[in-house]
Amino acid sequence: MPMNDQTQPRSSVLEVLRVFTRLGLTSFGGPVAHLGYFRDEFVVRRKWLDDRSYADLVALCQFLPGPASSQVGIAVGLLRAGYAGALAAWVGFTLPSAIALVLFAYGVEAFGDALGSGWLRGLKVVAVAVVAQAVLGMMRTLAPDRDRATLAVVAAAIVLAVPSAWGQIGAIVLGGVVGITVLKGGAPADHATLPLTVGRTTGAAMLAVFFALLIGLPLLVAAMPGQALQLFEAFYRAGSLVFGGGHVVLPLLQASVVPPGWVGNDAFLAGYGAAQAVPGPLFTFAAYLGAVMGPQPNGWAGATLCLVAVFLPSFLLVIGALPFWDQLRRRPGAQSVLRGVNAAVVGLLLAALYNPVWTAGIIGPADFALAAAAFLLLFMWQVPPWLVVVLSAIGGAAIAYI
Repeated sequence: MPMNDQTQPRSSVLEVLRVFTRLGLTSFGGPVAHLGYFRDEFVVRRKWLDDRSYADLVALCQFLPGPASSQVGIAVGLLRAGYAGALAAWVGFTLPSAIALVLFAYGVEAFGDALGSGWLRGLKVVAVAVVAQAVLGMMRTLAPDRDRATLAVVAAAIVLAVPSAWGQIGAIVLGGVVGITVLKGGAPADHATLPLTVGRTTGAAMLAVFFALLIGLPLLVAAMPGQALQLFEAFYRAGSLVFGGGHVVLPLLQASVVPPGWVGNDAFLAGYGAAQAVPGPLFTFAAYLGAVMGPQPNGWAGATLCLVAVFLPSFLLVIGALPFWDQLRRRPGAQSVLRGVNAAVVGLLLAALYNPVWTAGIIGPADFALAAAAFLLLFMWQVPPWLVVVLSAIGGAAIAYI
C-alpha cells in the first residue's frame, strides 16, 4: 500500500490522549511491563493493531536507542492520529510521572511516604502477572510451532547469559538469521495495514535531523557555551545513545550532571528512588534532574527543557524509521526475517519475566500467591489492569503489615 502524508487518521487526538493518560497513570513495573499493558490495551481490547504488527513495532523500537515502551507509544499514536497523535501519546504517557517527580523535587516527601515499601512491593508483584500474560498471549500468536518456540527459548537464554543491550540485539539478530534460513517459505505473514501519516521523504528528513543534532549540538556548545544549551546537549545525547531501556540511562545521566556540580549525588539518588515509585517511563527522571539543578534553568523550566531533550531523539527516530520499516516488512524475504524476529521478541519478554521482573517482585511465598491471584484476575476474569494494579498495591501493603 503506498504511503503518503495524506493518509487519514483513524482516531481522534483526544481519544489517543485519554487512553495514554490512563496508561501513564496506571502503568507500573518498567518498560517490559509497559509493553504488556500496551498489548492488552491496543491489541486485545481496542484492536488497533494485531499481534504481529504490534510485535513489529516492538522489534523496531528494540533496535532503536532510547526508551522502547515510550517509542512504541509514540508509534501507536502516530498510526492512529498522525503527528498530533504521536505528541498526544507521549504527553499522556509521560506527563503523570514527570509531574510527580517534579513535585518530589520541590520537596513533597509525603508523596514517597504515602506509597511506602509495602505498596511498592505490590506494584512489583503485579508486573509479574502483566508480563506473564503478555508472554503467554504473544507465544500463542508469534511462536506457535516447535521451531519458533525453540527460537524464543534460545533468545531468552542469550539475553539472560548476556544481560546488556548487546544480548538483546544479538537475540534479535539471531532471530532474523534463523528466520531467513529456517523459517523461509510458508504462508505470507498476515500483517495489518499500518495507516502511516508520514512518507519516506519526511522520514529521511527526520533521520537527518537526528544525526545533525547529535553531531552538531556538541560543536554548538563549544562555540556558544551556555547552561541551557549544555543541558539540552547532555540530555539529548543520553536519549540518543542509550540502548536497553530506562535503567541504562541513569549512569550516563549521573556522569553528565553530578561531576559538573549541577546536581548533588544525594539528590540524584533520592530522585532515582522516587522514580521507581511512579508509573510511566523511567526517562521522566530527567524532569526531576532538571527541577533540582543548581544553576538555572531549574525548577519547572529546567524540568521541561531536560524532559524534551531526552525524548526528542525518540520522536525523530520513530517517525524517521517507521515508513521504511513498514515497507521492508512486507517483502517476502523480510517476512521470513520478521517471523524469526517476532519469535525472538517473545524470548526477550520471557527473559525479562525472570530478570528483572520475577527476581525483583517475587521474594517469598506471599509474593508468589499475590502474583498468581493478579494473573488469575487478568487472564481468566478479564479485570481491567488498572484495577489489578490497585488491588495488588493494597495486597502488597497487607503483606508488609502482616
